[in-house]
Amino acid sequence: METRLLINGQWREGRGKSLPIRNPYDWSIVDEVKEAEPEEIEAAISGALIGAKIMAGLPAYKRAALLDRTAELVEQDKEDLAGLIAQESGKTIRYARVEVNRAVSIFKLAAEESKRIYGEVIPMDVAAQSKGRFAFTYRYPLGVILAISPFNFPLNLVAHKVAPALAAGNAVIIKPASATPLSAIRLGQLLMDADAPPGSVSVITGSGGEVGQALVKDNRLAMVTFTGSPEVGQIIRASAGIKRVTLEMGANCSLIIDKGVDLSRVYPRCVMGAFYNSGQVCISVQNIYVHNSIKEEFVTGLLAATEKQVVGDQMREETDVGPMISEAEAKRAESWVNQAVAGGGRILMGGRREFTRFYPTIIDEPLPDANVICKEVFAPVVSIIGFDQLDQALNLVNDSPYGLQAGIFTNDLAAAFKAFQTLQVGAVMINDVPTFRADHMPYGGIKKSGQGREGARYAIEEMTETKLVVWNLG
Repeated sequence: METRLLINGQWREGRGKSLPIRNPYDWSIVDEVKEAEPEEIEAAISGALIGAKIMAGLPAYKRAALLDRTAELVEQDKEDLAGLIAQESGKTIRYARVEVNRAVSIFKLAAEESKRIYGEVIPMDVAAQSKGRFAFTYRYPLGVILAISPFNFPLNLVAHKVAPALAAGNAVIIKPASATPLSAIRLGQLLMDADAPPGSVSVITGSGGEVGQALVKDNRLAMVTFTGSPEVGQIIRASAGIKRVTLEMGANCSLIIDKGVDLSRVYPRCVMGAFYNSGQVCISVQNIYVHNSIKEEFVTGLLAATEKQVVGDQMREETDVGPMISEAEAKRAESWVNQAVAGGGRILMGGRREFTRFYPTIIDEPLPDANVICKEVFAPVVSIIGFDQLDQALNLVNDSPYGLQAGIFTNDLAAAFKAFQTLQVGAVMINDVPTFRADHMPYGGIKKSGQGREGARYAIEEMTETKLVVWNLG
């Protein structure tokens, strides 16, 4: 396993302190990485500046070939990558395989989109002063992109940044999450094996406060693409200067369940949406607003479906819910549940913690100002709140500092369209949970959930600059 720093196409031992990477299930050491020193950060930036010029000069078919070859190598390495994801992040091995498959898809999508980076013809005869001129736009790569990724999808969310950056002709420096850098390091090796040009991809490990901030503040970088907490995102926004920044941040995603729907279709989607990856998903189902006329039936069915979830070692095939990323995070979730109960909420299931494992938890009617409602719980915890009128539920969803995704189950076309028009989020899932994401769709939120969009085509637009040329034909 290669755990060194990837700088300018070469692996370096690293001179900084060693950082142990631990298995969240039993806290055993999986591997160690080095925290990058200032001179190593400088070498990565200097190399990336050269790599950006090389990438900008590569024709689209060569960029596409690089990305397609990377997809092939990721697919060939599927089992080892899945095992690595599971060990470092605590994600169950079954879902880790899904993550690898998605990463393969992202590189393939980016390869296709690298051939479709279009400009447009601008009609100039719409105004008298511009008559007799011809104009069109062209998109150019920005230069060096800094990709800062979170722990919960240590391969997929790196791929969402790296693949479009390379497709657009940029170089990219990857700063993976401190807790889960191993998948990104392996991806760096696979990119080298796919003949990525020297300097086009670097992997720099270390803390966000030290290594991440040093990179964010450097004016030679053209863009920062970040996925993580709103608190860190705001620090990055304030530190980045005038460089371009996209932020994919937190959420307290809600689901509305209207009367008259077939609840047998709803239960399995709710269980997956709430407890997948131990709830450590930005678009996890956190708050469920259900029509009071069907609330009792829904609660009974959801409890029965949740009871079937197997909690335990993420490396076992039968496990549905593995550990959270750390004991500190599990304790935080436990304290938030206790706060909800103290405020009048009622635990219908769960609320139990064993070291890093927090059992799937369902809370009935916590107060609107409980942390489990109004903040991002990022744990296998879901709350159920009844409503009588759709407008009431829509207002409750909108009464949030976040706005990433939301979902509604309904048989009423007018209700579905009203939800789409009214909900203050980046995307609305009709007859599905907000946890749904396809890797080609525009993904991102508003308010504290972020700015900008991911998804191959949309990330490429973020990572390129439009230049206009105007000919005077007279």
